[in-house]
Formats: sequence, C-alpha cells, structure tokens
Amino acid sequence: MALSAFDLYSIGIGPSSSHTVGPMRAAKMFADGLAADGLLGSVTRVRCELFGSLGATGHGHGSEKAVVLGLEGETPALVDTGSAQARLDRAKEEGRLNLAGRHRIVFVPDEDLVLHRRRSLPAHPNGMTFTALGESGLLRERTYYSVGGGFVADERAVGADRVVLDATAVPYPFATGADLLGICRRENLRVSDVVLANELSWRPEADVRDGLLEIWSVMRACVAAGCANEGVLPGGLKVERRAPALFRDLSTRSGTADPLDILDWVNLFALAVNEENASGGRVVTAPTNGAAGIIPAVLHYYTRFVPGADEDGVVRFLLTAAAIGMLFKQNASISGAEVGCQGEVGSACSMAAGALCEVLGGTPAQVENAAEIGIEHNLGLTCDPVGGLVQIPCIERNAIASVKAINAARLAVNGTGTHKVSLDDAIKTMRETGRDMHVKYKETARGGLAVNVIEC
Repeated sequence: MALSAFDLYSIGIGPSSSHTVGPMRAAKMFADGLAADGLLGSVTRVRCELFGSLGATGHGHGSEKAVVLGLEGETPALVDTGSAQARLDRAKEEGRLNLAGRHRIVFVPDEDLVLHRRRSLPAHPNGMTFTALGESGLLRERTYYSVGGGFVADERAVGADRVVLDATAVPYPFATGADLLGICRRENLRVSDVVLANELSWRPEADVRDGLLEIWSVMRACVAAGCANEGVLPGGLKVERRAPALFRDLSTRSGTADPLDILDWVNLFALAVNEENASGGRVVTAPTNGAAGIIPAVLHYYTRFVPGADEDGVVRFLLTAAAIGMLFKQNASISGAEVGCQGEVGSACSMAAGALCEVLGGTPAQVENAAEIGIEHNLGLTCDPVGGLVQIPCIERNAIASVKAINAARLAVNGTGTHKVSLDDAIKTMRETGRDMHVKYKETARGGLAVNVIEC
C-alpha cells in the first residue's frame, strides 16, 4: 500500500474537500459506473442521500451543488467554478439533470437530494448513498464515504478505510515517522529525497517536478484571486473579505521599520486562499480545503522572505510536506468530521512546519521535530463551523496556524533535533483525542462556536 504526493495535493473547488470535492467525485464515480455497465440509458431518476456530517452541514458546504455537478460528469479539478451555482439553480428550475453529461433524467430536488441531519452510516461520518431507478424499479445502489482531503472510499473497500489502496512497490516504504527517519539515516537522504524516489515509481522525475510546480502555480493564482476579489462571502454570515484591503495596505508599507510586517504578509496569504475557498473558488487540497491556506501561506513566506529560495526549494517543500501528510493520513485522519479540526488545520500546520524546516536547512531529525511541534500545539482543536460554513473560525485558523508553522520550523532548526515527544506519539495522541471528542465538535455545527455565535 502506498500514497503519492499527488494523492494529498489535488486541484479542486471550495469550500470543502470532504463535503464538496468528495461528494462530487463520488457522484461522478456512480454516474460513470452506470455508463460503463450499459445502464445509463435505462435510468429515469437518481436519488442521493447524505448522512452524518455531510447531512448536518451539507447546505453550508455546497454538497448539493457538488452532487449535481458530479452526476453531470464534472470533476473538481476542471469544473467552471464561476458557473457552478448557476448549474445547480438551472437543474432545480428545469427539474432535469444531464446524467454523466449525456443522458437527461428527471430531477426533483426535495426527493432526489436528501440531507439527513441526524442519521449516520456505520463506517464513517461522511457517508452518502446513491440509488439509480428505472422504469422497472431499482437498477443500482452504492454507498460511498468521503474520508477527508477529497478521498472517496467505496463501501466495497475493506472497512471503507481512510487510505486508497495502491499495490505499487516503492523503494522506500514507510508507515511511521520512525520508519522515515530510519531510511534517512541509513541512506543518508533528506525527507524530500525519500518521497521523490518513491514518486518515481509512478512517473518520471520531470513529471513529478512539473506536477508539483503546477500545484504551486494554482496556489499562487488562488492567493492572487483572493487579494483581488472584493465583497461578501456567500451564506448567511455576511462575512466581508479582508484580504484585498490588507493587500492594498501592505503594498504601501515599503520602508516600514516594523519587523512584524512579515507576519501580516503571512496572514494575508492564508486569508486570501481561505476566502477564495469559502466562496467556492479554485483551491488545492493541502491536505484539505478547510486547511488549504496554510501550506500556500508558508510557501509564499519561503519564496518571498527566505534568501536563496528557488523552484528546487518549492519542490522539496511540497515533497517534505507530503511525507508528513502521508503519516497523518495512514495513522490517524485528516477529516474534520472524524477527528475535529486538529485533523485538518493541525495536520496542515505540521506539514508546513516540517517542510519549511527542510528548506531552511534542517536535518531529517529537525524536520520531524518541527512537524511534531506543529501538531502538538493543535491537539484537541474542534471543528465547529458557524452556520455550517467554512468561514468562522476556519479562515482565521488558517492564518494563525500558518504563523505557528513558521515558528515551529524556526524552533526546530535552531535545535538539535532531539526531543521528548515524537511525531508518531503526537499523531497517535491526535487519533485518540479525536476518538474521545464528542460528535458535536466534529463538523456537525452542533457545538462550540457554531451554537454560541448568533447567525445574522
């Protein structure tokens, strides 16, 4: 079983990897399966039921829109984000949708798209069931689980587990941080070298580099869009975008003597990404949409403020971050619905901290230390989105965690790499904390700030 860096970084649509990207992919999988098996022409209706966290916060996370777009054959990476809402509105008004992009069927929104706010499926909090009906009755029924970061598990996969099974043999398999450090010591490799060597099992080195630089290009475009797009974020909270005004202010501060201006820039980068995400824009899951601003913000910090930063460093940063993300994905969770926001913002903070440490010249032991600091100080973080929207407190959490990641990297790179708590210990603790956490604090909008802040 192996994970690729490109499993963790995927180009998608906001506002949520588990509630928007995952449902869109699942819906497309269902439609494509009908087409592949010659059933498409016999379908007259498709019913989708969303359970658990998907049902509880699906309205605010754009899950309905995602399902309709996926059934119509769209993918998160290529869908036109500007017309996505209009597509949903059109399907509701016309009472029709274009299944798999080529077969028109009846669509009755209140009957064919059902969000169960208090019902869950057994394998994971983010469950969804698709049913295809024809003139003679049931044609097919499938259940899928959106398990975080846009990953989708079919019910037929063993236990609907968190990871995507891949039988590819890689030269340096690792399942724990201890495994990874052992490889680095034995082979005299950096963390990024280990991941790169494994990536070559899937694609040539030039393709790995080009693919990661494309991911970086989308991150930069997202920041630029977030700095340019004014207005109010969608949903009932009426949250004003802050990134454009902050960008204008920072752009006029040349020559200021305040050394903390750098933190304002880091805050800006994170706010810009997460405001774009909240508005349904194009983002990179890193490792999720809810935490999509942290790696871009820290990577922007590296390229803008670290002397000697270059494209090679960007590639090594993303490879190192991926290694850390793989450990969270395989040994705990990156799903807010499963372990709370510690699995999203906490994991991203850890990934960014370790990655920055490497490009600052840190040893593998220091990288592991930075990653551990990044997650240790996010343990217990709840997922309590106000109004079920990925806005409050999610946007500011990304900014705070970005600064925290930079500090973690600097602490580690100025240390020896020797520390009492290992990254494996911290990940295990995160998993256990998530298991103990009450369900109302796990992306249901039924606890925390979600019930103590009045929507207006």
